[in-house]
Amino acid sequence: MLREAALRVTRPRLAVLGAVHAHPHADTESIIDAVRAELPRVSHQAVYDSLHTLTAAGLVRRIQPSGSVARYESRVGDNHHHVVCRSCGTIADVDCAVGEVPCLTASDDGGFTIDEAEVIYWGLCPACSTPEDS
Repeated sequence: MLREAALRVTRPRLAVLGAVHAHPHADTESIIDAVRAELPRVSHQAVYDSLHTLTAAGLVRRIQPSGSVARYESRVGDNHHHVVCRSCGTIADVDCAVGEVPCLTASDDGGFTIDEAEVIYWGLCPACSTPEDS
């Protein structure tokens, strides 16, 4: 994947890419922890730089729901959205109902050529919406 994106193959990039694939919607600190399990001496900066490079190359996607830290996922190149739990912050993928990019039409595009619409649904996940047993 790195070579196809014309990127140098480095151990930190491989480890970061592997961590993002293994932990969908993980925040940066979780990715650092996962990478350090493989490369104990990797610096925070190397992970941040790798995330930036991989995002710019389109190998990972950065999302940041309102009120949340940045999260990263490996599901790229398709038209999907997210649902976020208001209580625990769990994030899950939601396929677009329309299937074409973009799946929403702006009421006024302001002269822009729109190629993507980002949708975030909010609610409670099954674990948070289930009443506790008394």
